[in-house]
Amino acid sequence: MRDNDWNDPGWRAAAHSWITGRLDELGTPVTGEIEEFRSRPWSVTHRAPTTAGPRWFKANITGCRYEAALAEALAGIVPGATLVPLAVDTGRGWLLTADAGPTLRESMSGTGRITTWTAMLQAWSALQRATVAHVDRLCALGVPDQRVSLLPGLLAGLLAAPDVRAEVKPGVPALSGEYARWCAELAADGIPAALQHDDLHTGNVFADMRFFDWGDASVGHPFGTLLVTLNVLHDALDTPDRQALLNRLRDAYLEPWTDLADRATLRRSASLACRVTRVSRALSWQRGLTGAVIPVDEMFRNAPAAWLNELLEPTTI
Repeated sequence: MRDNDWNDPGWRAAAHSWITGRLDELGTPVTGEIEEFRSRPWSVTHRAPTTAGPRWFKANITGCRYEAALAEALAGIVPGATLVPLAVDTGRGWLLTADAGPTLRESMSGTGRITTWTAMLQAWSALQRATVAHVDRLCALGVPDQRVSLLPGLLAGLLAAPDVRAEVKPGVPALSGEYARWCAELAADGIPAALQHDDLHTGNVFADMRFFDWGDASVGHPFGTLLVTLNVLHDALDTPDRQALLNRLRDAYLEPWTDLADRATLRRSASLACRVTRVSRALSWQRGLTGAVIPVDEMFRNAPAAWLNELLEPTTI
């Protein structure tokens, strides 16, 4: 039995036995069939009906199984800001949670989007500030250490991987020297390393502003989170003032950091962080695909190289 073969009957039996046992211990026994809700090469989610409502089980591929330990740790580091696990098996990377209702994406009205996005970004920024003192602990739990001083070496490792090297554009390896200079500038900006979600959008935040889905997370420059967030918001905005709105949202996120640097420095760091964090995105895809047992779609398989190719493009801010 492979530990990440979601379709293996033995794996399913072990997972369902664990789910049933933990829920019995919690006094909320399973009342029906446990069913697969979503399956990806990097993770699988099952839904278990219980006397207290649905419960959700998640398992990650080996390279992302730190999510369970991270979710457990965050419950103590930032009380009330994240979805608290009901049970975890950190060795196997298994995570059990209660149903938390609709996501921000599902509950958000079109007329209040900017206000809601602003609140989300500032809540996330506050969460990150709280993790600054705990980054070494998070790394010890298995959260990838992708601080900017390490990124040039991590980029070199990606470019040395045959499957990635075959798909990157010629200009990407030639950019290595400039990339190292961007990272050096960021490392000197006075902004401390923190938890970096790496896939923050309104589908990974509940309507009550609790954050979840840590399978892509790392320790790195905090502003790197803006890469995915602002890319998603850029695509959601289709108005002539889109750039002005994106800048406004960026500044709302940066507001809790203004005690550490002036606004010009913070804006420069945000732009640089969005550029260098494309390597973090490539790394998260590589972790999520390495050793996958179930079939991987071609667009997923090429994702690490696709993110590296983005290094040649301007950022949204």
